[in-house]
Amino acid sequence: MPAPAATATATTQLSHALKPRQLIMMGLGSAIGAGLFLGSGVGVQAAGPAVLISYLVAGALVIIVMNALGEMAAAKPASGAFSVYAADAMGATAGATVGWLWWAQLVIVIAAESVGAAGLLAMVWPSLSVPLASLTFMLFFTAINLMGVKNFGEFEFWFAILKVVAIIAFILIGVALLLGLLPEVTSPGLSNFVDHGGFAPKGLAGVGAALLVVVFAFGGTEIVAVAAAETEDPERSIARAIRTVAWRILVFYIGSLSVIIAVVPWTSPALSSPFAAVLEAAKIPGAATAITLIAVIALLSALNANLYGASRMIHSLAERSEAPRWLARVNTRHVPVAAVLSCVVFGFIATAMELRYPGKVLPVLLNVVGSTCLLVWTISLLSQLILRRRADRTGTRLPFRMRGFPYLTVIALAILGLIFLLLLSGSDTRIQFLSMLGLTLGIAAISEIARRRRA
Repeated sequence: MPAPAATATATTQLSHALKPRQLIMMGLGSAIGAGLFLGSGVGVQAAGPAVLISYLVAGALVIIVMNALGEMAAAKPASGAFSVYAADAMGATAGATVGWLWWAQLVIVIAAESVGAAGLLAMVWPSLSVPLASLTFMLFFTAINLMGVKNFGEFEFWFAILKVVAIIAFILIGVALLLGLLPEVTSPGLSNFVDHGGFAPKGLAGVGAALLVVVFAFGGTEIVAVAAAETEDPERSIARAIRTVAWRILVFYIGSLSVIIAVVPWTSPALSSPFAAVLEAAKIPGAATAITLIAVIALLSALNANLYGASRMIHSLAERSEAPRWLARVNTRHVPVAAVLSCVVFGFIATAMELRYPGKVLPVLLNVVGSTCLLVWTISLLSQLILRRRADRTGTRLPFRMRGFPYLTVIALAILGLIFLLLLSGSDTRIQFLSMLGLTLGIAAISEIARRRRA
């Protein structure tokens, strides 16, 4: 694996102000989003109780990907992360392609999260102006990211704490309900795991369909590798983050889903908001409002993290001359101001278009980049496979070595191959996959042409 690149010039050097605790909570919080709080019910309805298998497979995939990224990030902390590693392993065009593709996904998602959070908040306070709330969120988190990585890290730390506390409280309430400890609430026991058609009422097809739903809930975990470049003592911090985050993700996801499945029949329409359904069954007042507010926090946390990730990726691309060089400049606080603003400009435009034409703009854009995280994971695993073999061949010391190599890497690639086949098998998902593939090939062609002109 290659040694760390030479120190950047003073005008492009980022800081190292993130604390290890912030990196750990960022890794945990990035996997706990609105997809869990609001979207997990879709997976349950697709597979029944057997959705737990889908979550175990998706969780195992993410843990392997995080370990692979952790190995590379500890050896070479870089704000471009998997883009830099892809360039090292497979050439500059591969690195630029995955970097631009990930950046495009994030700037679109930033706009979607701003509009989505404002819309959810309006459900609690109907008098709230969605356009004004969305604009306020965009301005606020732009300011947070311009204030420096330390402030960003602290906000993400407390956002993640709130989400973790909410999940722990939810699991404890669910366990109390199932044990019959709540007054005036009858426990269903574990009957919902086998009633209504059995544990896997839709067979392997249902498990596969649910896998397509749940795998995207883990998207965003790769931002830990990006943030490692601005963390104190990245060699030790990234290894610690990987070790502590991986098992906690499984505990929180599998714990939450087990409670949902046990309390709410998989055939219930209440699964449109699964966490609220459990809390209402527990007769907790204000359940729907509480979950809505937690989902707002989850979306805003993701917006904050995605803005950070997108700005660091475009900064890294600029440092490597894969984007305009002025995007690599930083101010006296080591903040890439131009990079941050370049990410929110599109966010403001897309937000305005979505608010002007509600339900028409962002869904189209999101459909194009919807599978991007899967491609990023695939390229990251291929990069680790190549760089690890290269490091072993040359005797290069690695601060953090992924266990089970190369078998786990190959297994993860096989799982991703299966997911891509599942995407191709469905008419709706096939369009999404082909759109993402077309976008990828287009970016690769443009990057290669630009490189040849520079040469």
